[in-house]
Amino acid sequence: MSQKMMKPSIKMTADDHKHLAQLASFAADRTPEVASFLADEVDRARIVGPKACVAGLVQMGCAVEFRDDATGKVQTVTLVYPGEADIEQGRVSVMTPIGAALIGLSIGQSMDWQTRTGTVKQLTVLGVKVPERV
Repeated sequence: MSQKMMKPSIKMTADDHKHLAQLASFAADRTPEVASFLADEVDRARIVGPKACVAGLVQMGCAVEFRDDATGKVQTVTLVYPGEADIEQGRVSVMTPIGAALIGLSIGQSMDWQTRTGTVKQLTVLGVKVPERV
């Protein structure tokens, strides 16, 4: 990623941090660009507790409403692990460029991310719904 991209401060729960660090490491051979981006995000995240249900923080399993700042299009996706991804259901893998960009952001934060074709886009988080833990 040669272009300078905006990176706001981010936070992660200890559980997400641990699982995502392992996932990035395991995926380094298969999807090196996304794995590297996710690893960078994990490395720079501030840990906020084991399973903190931090209001407004994008965590694994959360429904995230965000805006594409270039087009103004607003969409809602649920951030999931690769095996649970289903674009038809709005379930986006954290191992996609947009999924890796969303993790750790809070409501109101914007983040630059690079598409698989190399285009740099910016998104802004508008809302986060944490699922009820069973």
